[in-house]
Amino acid sequence: MFGFHFRYFRLALGLFLVEVFIALFVHDRIIRPQGGDFLATILLYCLIRSFFSLPTSVAAGVALLVSYLLEVLQYFQLLAHLGWQHSALARVLLGSQFEWPDMLAYTLGAAFIIAIEAARTASATGQTG
Repeated sequence: MFGFHFRYFRLALGLFLVEVFIALFVHDRIIRPQGGDFLATILLYCLIRSFFSLPTSVAAGVALLVSYLLEVLQYFQLLAHLGWQHSALARVLLGSQFEWPDMLAYTLGAAFIIAIEAARTASATGQTG
């Protein structure tokens, strides 16, 4: 169950750097809010797979549930309850405002993971169609 998988760790690190770039330099209405959330679920998946040997569906499900949990905690204003509402780092990492489109972006990220992993597995085993 436990084991370090460098490939997924490298992907997680790359996605983290992309997320930081988006947070610091992209100030639009599509890429930053929805693109960042889409990638956040994929980042969590890669981080989980970096340290745990889990089936794709389980790891993607855990990543999606964590994404949903963070969004629900935004609805209940977790940062305000912790006194972190003025922390830029906390707002970037945990988010600060609940939005339904974020839930869709997380879901699409998990679906993308499952599709990519299925295609990768099919390609590795020589299956088509």
